[in-house]
Amino acid sequence: MSTPASSQVSMRGDWSPRLPDAAGFSHVVVDTRGLRSHVAMIGDGEPVLMLHGFPQHWWEWRRVAPAIASRGYRVICPDLRGSGWTDAADRGIGRTTMAEDLRAVLDALGVERAHVVSHDLGAVVAGQLAYTHPDRVRTAVMLAVPPGFMTFSPKLLPAFKHMPPLLTHRDGRSLDWLFGSDYAAQPMPADVVDGYLRVTVRPGFDAAVRELYRGMIIPEVMRLATGHYKRRRLRPPTLAVFGRLDGPFTEPTVRRICRGHERYADRFELAFVDGAAHFVVDDAPEEVAELALDWFGRG
Repeated sequence: MSTPASSQVSMRGDWSPRLPDAAGFSHVVVDTRGLRSHVAMIGDGEPVLMLHGFPQHWWEWRRVAPAIASRGYRVICPDLRGSGWTDAADRGIGRTTMAEDLRAVLDALGVERAHVVSHDLGAVVAGQLAYTHPDRVRTAVMLAVPPGFMTFSPKLLPAFKHMPPLLTHRDGRSLDWLFGSDYAAQPMPADVVDGYLRVTVRPGFDAAVRELYRGMIIPEVMRLATGHYKRRRLRPPTLAVFGRLDGPFTEPTVRRICRGHERYADRFELAFVDGAAHFVVDDAPEEVAELALDWFGRG
């Protein structure tokens, strides 16, 4: 695929604040219309797109991406709009803004189709991409987020308790509470939390948090709750993975809300990871890498 004239990929060596350490990655800036995306990459071969959760960025994949790259893949880890070191001329975030951003980034990098591994916020974006542009998604691995065709259950309401404080997020308020025991199987070390949150000092970050939840997350949750995706077909082979310690997403509940997936998806499976909670990538990176590699081969 040719690179559009409106896009440009360039190397950059100075990053503020400093990028957290992760060996083997190269870092580029991808310029598309109104967006300068930071993208970390490692490896060569068939492309794998990795989409981080919130409030994280590319560094979430620091242990998973090298393991996958070592098996002959080119792993591409962009910072989504409003996160990490990606800069947007327009800080507004609509329901599908990030999915369209990703299409432009893939075009600029010359990637026609990719395996897509995603977590949390990234899984919401990956789901939109899979439904709207299935030709761009070879296989999908979604972490800690149920598929769009799920049946909404009151048992899932505790999974949304973080939304009110983020909708009204105050400037300067730390997001370290999101890495607590409600979401991680083991408390994250202070240096890991710093690796994720050091970027929150950048101008406009706090406003982006509010924009994210008002413009994208709440409208997308309403679509899920009203069964919008039950009227569509999920084409890419999709694996949904949950930590067994992930609060309301117990295995019985997840299996119940995904019943009848044959009616809504071409190929769909579930997997569960012992000793992991919502931050399954941090809790169990080796297991995540192996599940993804297995799915690439089977999907």
